[in-house]
Amino acid sequence: MTKTKLFIILLFFGLGLQQSYSQNYKFKTSGFSVLEKNEKGKWGKWSDLGLVNILVSLDTNKDRIVIYSQAIQLFEIIDYQPTEENDTDIVYSFTCKDNNGEDCTLSIITRKKQDNRKQLYVNYQNRIIVYNIFNM
Repeated sequence: MTKTKLFIILLFFGLGLQQSYSQNYKFKTSGFSVLEKNEKGKWGKWSDLGLVNILVSLDTNKDRIVIYSQAIQLFEIIDYQPTEENDTDIVYSFTCKDNNGEDCTLSIITRKKQDNRKQLYVNYQNRIIVYNIFNM
């Protein structure tokens, strides 16, 4: 009986420890804009900022980022790129594949000189989507 109690205690302790190391970040968006390349391969202009209130989840335990827009966007994290920091920004970037198998890079940028405003960039070869985000 004592071995069973010890096993149960260790099991709960182990499960609790596993949960504490899981990193799951939640964000809300407040707006988005899109930039696309034209027929000549040149970048156009950013679209007008559209207001949007959707959930974004970064789950490092499952190596994925999910944008819960009307059509859910699921990104599998292939590689965690080194953090970049300069006088104006802190950039966390992830090499990803979206739910269509297309390669992209997602970056969470903190704008130091703009009251630590955060943005999520979804960079494809021919388009970039930016979301203004804040921590939940």
